[in-house]
Amino acid sequence: MSNKIGFLTVLALVISSQIGSGIFMLPISLAPYGIYSSISWAISGVGAVSLALVFAMLCAKFPETGGPHVYVKHAFGPTAAFFVGWTYWIISWVSTTALIVVGIGYLTPFFHEDIQNMRLFLELSLFTVITLINLRGVATAGRIESLLTIIKISVLLVIPIAALFFFDGSNFVISAEISNLTTSQILARSTLLTLWGFIGVELATAPAGSVDNPAGTIPRAVILGTICVAVIYFINNFAIMGLINGNDLANSRAPYVDAIKVMSSGNWHLIISIIAFIFCVGSLNAWVLSSGQVAFGLARDGLMPQLFARRNKHDSPFWGIITSSVGTAILLILTSHDNFAKQITSIIDFSVVSFLFVYLACSLAFLKVIVKEKNYCKFLIGSIAITFCCWVILETSINTLLVASSFTASGIPIYLLWYRRASDVMTRDTP
Repeated sequence: MSNKIGFLTVLALVISSQIGSGIFMLPISLAPYGIYSSISWAISGVGAVSLALVFAMLCAKFPETGGPHVYVKHAFGPTAAFFVGWTYWIISWVSTTALIVVGIGYLTPFFHEDIQNMRLFLELSLFTVITLINLRGVATAGRIESLLTIIKISVLLVIPIAALFFFDGSNFVISAEISNLTTSQILARSTLLTLWGFIGVELATAPAGSVDNPAGTIPRAVILGTICVAVIYFINNFAIMGLINGNDLANSRAPYVDAIKVMSSGNWHLIISIIAFIFCVGSLNAWVLSSGQVAFGLARDGLMPQLFARRNKHDSPFWGIITSSVGTAILLILTSHDNFAKQITSIIDFSVVSFLFVYLACSLAFLKVIVKEKNYCKFLIGSIAITFCCWVILETSINTLLVASSFTASGIPIYLLWYRRASDVMTRDTP
């Protein structure tokens, strides 16, 4: 029981997995949309809460380690579960690359010289530390996550409250390019951006086997945590955009640093750099924890080699974490060059769409599972979640959809060479 985590730790995982580097980058992307950005946060918030409700009710019904693939397995069988689980596992560690790079990037002001030559070393060092923490078990990683989440929430409440004293509604401006679009097009584009902030809404369902009373603890934490995240994002975006003129904000490289400069003088930007680094570390820790649990859950259900179901003396899924970490480290090495910023933006775009594929599959599984209950409230929640996912996917370019689909397609060789054969052997051995 000492390795089990409770409600507050799961709540910290929910909040930290969603609030990472995005909150520091999105004000720049949303600046051209003016007041429409606040509406988009509300729309994506409703979509995220509907997804949170779907995952909460699925987890209450199937409180098993692994997350999304568990629910798809119960609804559509092992083959669909394999590809959903594989996709989720791959993007869980691919997406961590952005958190590592952005986190180290925020430490740049503390170095007197350009750190480009040592950036990769710092990135790998940070990631190694986080990996070692997670190898100590879910309880240790959870305690670290709780502390980091307290810091996050404190900062994200203090800054917008202070900014309200300098608030100026005239700072909300819509760029000429955006003003030529219809209201529907504006909201669709800006909602695509805000959705990145809520990726990870399902993360706390992955370590269900390591949670005290998962059927009750996880649903409460997922719903409350996502609502808190939606409120935090909304008030921060509203405050920052009311503090800095939209044209200046669109050209900013560090909106929160610029916000601090408006409100006070001195070297406060250094504090913001530290805080941003902490944010990234918190999210990174949550995703490393999750990737190991996802691989463990897949192996336990016979969807991946049993090697990934082995635990070390700290009850941590050793090979799942190590394999995911090696994959992330290779990505860091391969993409460590001057043009990485553009590539990481592409990785984020592809990851968001891949996550939506997983969310859509789980929402469809939810409807199939509850259809016999004839509960119209649950049916409405599932329908909203499906409609939201489909709307965002339909607004995505074909090229992005094709690249995102490749994450799922990469599991085909594993399916043909291992999983299918393993399934045939199990079927023959079953009396």
